[in-house]
Amino acid sequence: MMDWTDRHCRYFHRLIAPSILLYTEMITTQALKFGDQQRFLRYSDAEHPVALQLGGSDPADLALSAKMGADVGFDEINLNCGCPSDRVQSGSFGACLMKEPELVRDCIAAMREVVDIPVTVKCRIGIDDSEDYTFLEDFIGTVADGGCKTFIIHARKAWLKGLSPKENREIPPLQFDIVERIKDAFPNLTFPVNGGIKTLEDARQKYDLFDGVMIGREAYQNPWFLRTLEEEFFGTENLLTREQVVEAMIPYIIDQRIRYDTPMKSITRHMTGLFQGMPGARNWRQILSTQVHLDGATPDLLINAIPNTTQAE
Repeated sequence: MMDWTDRHCRYFHRLIAPSILLYTEMITTQALKFGDQQRFLRYSDAEHPVALQLGGSDPADLALSAKMGADVGFDEINLNCGCPSDRVQSGSFGACLMKEPELVRDCIAAMREVVDIPVTVKCRIGIDDSEDYTFLEDFIGTVADGGCKTFIIHARKAWLKGLSPKENREIPPLQFDIVERIKDAFPNLTFPVNGGIKTLEDARQKYDLFDGVMIGREAYQNPWFLRTLEEEFFGTENLLTREQVVEAMIPYIIDQRIRYDTPMKSITRHMTGLFQGMPGARNWRQILSTQVHLDGATPDLLINAIPNTTQAE
């Protein structure tokens, strides 16, 4: 979810779903070590609970980055061992790490030594021509020796050669049966699952089988899905309506502009799917795509762009 679930997106999602655990986009250890740490680690207190997702493969650098995240108040550190993009392959992290379970074990141990918050792993069921179950079993068993208790598994293989990141999310078949076998083999570990979960019924089914569900692009493209999950799994009542979410974003937009000179479009780009599937959704998207960047545009533009129909929330 790099360039997607930034702090503005997470603030927006938190207004919709007060309880769901949010994850940052993947932040590399090199960016934290040599870049603008404050910018990369900045978040709103309203985002809690929120996990910092790291990309890297050096135990010392990951320990340094994990401590930075813990020191500023993140609730969890997550090591990405599932992203198959060219960028992570060139840096030998992400899904590439599944080929080196001993290194991942050492990375987890190094991070756990310096932080008191949970350190988790997100991975695939395998990579390339790996023997599906055996490969994953070895990876989980080895990494667990480093102290990792939670593995969020995207139930597809990652093909490091021949498929684009988009194709890697769609072409390799989902194999939740392999994750079921892994869960049975490691009863003392926790296994949330990810991959292709787009409906409440599917989320219910996976939640019955596993220890949680992670929603990626569906939550971004159809953020109101988070509201459905919040009601179903947390029983939260008196949630904000879509209109109230828009209204609540306006003071945030103003604050970010004053404090950090953040352009309004950098925030509203995450909001285009708010009215997906409802009358007036196209007009809402068009206004957010074509008008918020114009000179003189103000946050009031969002209020005027809200579809005129009365929504049943």
